Amino acid sequence: MKQKIFLSVGIIFLCSIVYAIFFVYTYYRGAAPAFQKPSQRIEDIFHSVSTTNQKVTALQNTTDFPLKIEEGFSISLYASGIDNARVLAMGPRGNLWVSRTKDGIVSMLEKTADGVVQHEIIRGLNKPHGLAFDIQNPNRLYIAQENELSFLDLFSEGPIQKILDLPKGGRHFTRTLFWGADNELYISIGSSCDVCQESDSRYASIMKVDLKNKRLFPYASGLRNAVFGTIHPVTGDLWVTEMGRDFLGDDNPPDEINIIKEGNNYGWPWYYGENIRDLKFQPNGKVPFDGAPQGSYINLPSHVAPLGLAFIPEEGWPEKYWFDLLIAYHGSWNSTTPVGYKIERVDLDNQGNFLGSYDFLSGWLTEDNKALGRPVDILVQPGGVMYVSDDKAGVIYKVEVLPE
Repeated sequence: MKQKIFLSVGIIFLCSIVYAIFFVYTYYRGAAPAFQKPSQRIEDIFHSVSTTNQKVTALQNTTDFPLKIEEGFSISLYASGIDNARVLAMGPRGNLWVSRTKDGIVSMLEKTADGVVQHEIIRGLNKPHGLAFDIQNPNRLYIAQENELSFLDLFSEGPIQKILDLPKGGRHFTRTLFWGADNELYISIGSSCDVCQESDSRYASIMKVDLKNKRLFPYASGLRNAVFGTIHPVTGDLWVTEMGRDFLGDDNPPDEINIIKEGNNYGWPWYYGENIRDLKFQPNGKVPFDGAPQGSYINLPSHVAPLGLAFIPEEGWPEKYWFDLLIAYHGSWNSTTPVGYKIERVDLDNQGNFLGSYDFLSGWLTEDNKALGRPVDILVQPGGVMYVSDDKAGVIYKVEVLPE
């Protein structure tokens, strides 16, 4: 009897090992670039470039410098030692602010004669992510932590103050803030899981924030993980990136760009992309809403993990780029062949109609499938300047339009 029990346990254990190996090989064999330390420090690569201030242009991309940028632009290292850099915001005195989510820190980057100095303004936060300066009072900074929305009044001695609670825990813990064209504050809250039916409707949604009464109101739903958003400069529409679910293969589902309208449901977990039913999630289950959800506006390659996005303004930028959309592809972890790890430029007309897409800044993923960094947020400024955060390399890049 004991022999049979030991044999059964052994068979179960062996089967578990075989299944685990199969699962890891099937879904995680392309994960190394996302998790391994980079083969070279990006700071060392920039410092090896023998140009003033380590600026690199497209012409120099014919050398061994790994990052490739579109012609007409330069890239330089703006700040280093910014571990786990995520969301960027420009402060009222022209200093960059950055959330360091995994470290629980919000930092200010001060430009001095000796370079950029990091000041860790707030420590001990619970996964701070979204940052937004108040439109009417630019000295007030809103901060979205995993479990609460707070604010800090700059240049005062007062502490950070809570506005309201947010749902905590879950797979997607980032909370991101953006101002709408109506001058209202919005917050995106990711799903608590890869794919499931949420019991708390605040998950997998975008909510409107009533700052006066300290309340949240539903705005859009069915958004698995719309981590970043931006406003179209002509139409005033809110555009967001959204990451599709995992474990449907290398080519499914697409990651997405969605245009958010009040009251719309964008399909997750029942649909993905252009209203494709997810037959692996409760194929016989009843969809808990009437009618068809809103399909994706632009399908992106699967698993590229789109994060920051920004429209290119007119002031200081070449006319051919006006109103184009830049998207940071953070890079895959569950595609058998690593994808992403670059910034894509989506060519659009002034109403946001899709015309094509091109690499704007690439090269973080090396030929031997190692990642030098992972781009996160894009902060585009008038005057032909933009900043890019990198949470793997712990740096901020500066991209500038070259003078004609």
